[in-house]
Amino acid sequence: MRAFNVVKFKIKAGHETAFLDAHRDGKARWPGLAHGAIIKTGDLAYCLIGEWSNAEALAAARPAMIETLNTFRATLDEVTDAVSGAVVLDIA
Repeated sequence: MRAFNVVKFKIKAGHETAFLDAHRDGKARWPGLAHGAIIKTGDLAYCLIGEWSNAEALAAARPAMIETLNTFRATLDEVTDAVSGAVVLDIA
């Protein structure tokens, strides 16, 4: 069963490009990730949404995701609401 993870980020002023660049050019191509997107949710606020083939693939990729996070941690004011779970209902 597919799974998703969602992570909210608050970026330090002047560091938005570095934050986005840390995810470009395959830097966030974690094993098992089917699709990912970063959306801008407010001033200096972003949300990463990842779709995974299943919860096991998501769990297996956590070390790689943390490794990526460590490359841009200095750009962040905070990381909040990191959540994940299996799909229980497709709406569309």
